[in-house]
Amino acid sequence: MQQPINNKTAKVCILTSVHSAFDTRIFHKEARTLVNARYNVILIAQHNKNEVVDRVKIVALPKPKNRFFRVFTTARETYKLALRQKADIYHFHDPELIPVGILLKVLTRAKVIYDVHEDVPKQILTKEWIPLYLRALVSKIAFLSERVSSIFFDAIIVAGNDIAKHFPTSNKITILRNFPLLEATQGNKKKGQNAKGPFVIVYTGGLTKDRGIKEMVEMINYVKNGVELWLLGSFDDFSLEREIKKKASKKVKFVGQVPYEQVFQYLGEADIGLILLHPTPHYVVALDRINKIFEYMAAGLPIVASNFPGLREIIEDIGCGITVNPLNPREIAETIEYLIMHPNNAQKMGENGRKATLKKYNWEIEKERLLTTYKKLTKKV
Repeated sequence: MQQPINNKTAKVCILTSVHSAFDTRIFHKEARTLVNARYNVILIAQHNKNEVVDRVKIVALPKPKNRFFRVFTTARETYKLALRQKADIYHFHDPELIPVGILLKVLTRAKVIYDVHEDVPKQILTKEWIPLYLRALVSKIAFLSERVSSIFFDAIIVAGNDIAKHFPTSNKITILRNFPLLEATQGNKKKGQNAKGPFVIVYTGGLTKDRGIKEMVEMINYVKNGVELWLLGSFDDFSLEREIKKKASKKVKFVGQVPYEQVFQYLGEADIGLILLHPTPHYVVALDRINKIFEYMAAGLPIVASNFPGLREIIEDIGCGITVNPLNPREIAETIEYLIMHPNNAQKMGENGRKATLKKYNWEIEKERLLTTYKKLTKKV
């Protein structure tokens, strides 16, 4: 019979073949939380070298050449490295590592956690690299794969309520949302209404069509001079990047990918935060998985967001922003003009969001769900 383990001796191996070593959810939130709770944490992830950062031992995976290598070659390498760790708990983050998770469960005596960030079956429905006539079938296969494989895992962590509905074993599920770290927002100084410099509209996240990059770049042309759009993120499509940068005016500043610890420095210099997700099946239901809304709230920014029913309900309930048609650049621009012309209203929205973050929507409260899940696993015989 397996002996119980505890957080003073438990070795945790976190696996990801998709995300970078310093992914916000994986490293800054989960791994550091576990280390602070006295777990011995190893992180296998894409990185350029093996090293120890904030007491997390990083085991480097080379960056794959393309999607095929990532799914097959990198997954196999991830499995071999994981097996060498002889961990008590394996915590993996990517659907393509489901076979790895099953093998680790069957071939070792360890506990295995599947951490689900996104609604992959719904994401597949809008993946342009998958032929349109195959998307529904591939989506169904992905759904069944997650659902059936879940019987092998000791715990399933999901980033939102909508994903939890995918799994039949509710007693295994922990909903762990991506609320911001309050420590990252400390000393975050708003520049104030009378400060010199342009009025800054900011967006953080991937620069893709379905996240509204085209509408953002077009929208800024309708807003008066003295306004800048800062884009904190990167493209994953070279042709789209070339198209957008060719169209973008001088008002658009492509900041690029920013380390998590620097994101709030930029937000502290901004005036409005944008969330212009398209009404795809994936995003319409992803309410508590939209990291940006909570980061903007933590930074005290008024928010201009897509007018999905659930998202509108959250924003109106807190009073932290205004919702718009994300496909209408002129409407977005008019809303931004309103906030520029009514600074007291904008300031109040920012204050409401900040208060809600301090009271409820922060990692310092949310992390207790993670620790409770681990305590349950380490106490089982």
